[in-house]
Amino acid sequence: MKKLAYLLIAGTVLSLSACKSSQNAYKEAYEKAVADDGAKAVIEEPVASNNDAPTAEDVANISVREEKVSVVSGEQEIKAYGIVCGSFSLKANADALRERLVNDGYKAVVVVNEAGKTYRVVCASFDTKEEAVAERTKFKARYPDNQDFQSAWILYRK
Repeated sequence: MKKLAYLLIAGTVLSLSACKSSQNAYKEAYEKAVADDGAKAVIEEPVASNNDAPTAEDVANISVREEKVSVVSGEQEIKAYGIVCGSFSLKANADALRERLVNDGYKAVVVVNEAGKTYRVVCASFDTKEEAVAERTKFKARYPDNQDFQSAWILYRK
């Protein structure tokens, strides 16, 4: 009976240790993935310098999303065109980004989309599309390493 118990224990230990992956295999896979990520960096839109003003053609080609929104956090009402730099399903996440932008000098507000109950962080708003496009270009140039901010878009408030 003791022999059978020892054989079962030895067999279990042997079978468990045979399936163990080596740490070197994980390390090699990680290093390869990091190297591949660096090689595949693609810039979707050219980043303009602060001195580059968008042309009339640029302004005409920029798409604008039209949504009915209302301000839920922030001290100001938004104008017709706003620069949206973040969208969240949780208000707490939107408020955290708003605080960051306020600390960076923006008069950011959080608005809620009436249709989808999505919280949008608007870093600045303007009366004209031209002003919004110009400021979005400056905003993206200020944060060239932040991929989320590079996808900032313009909201037209209904």
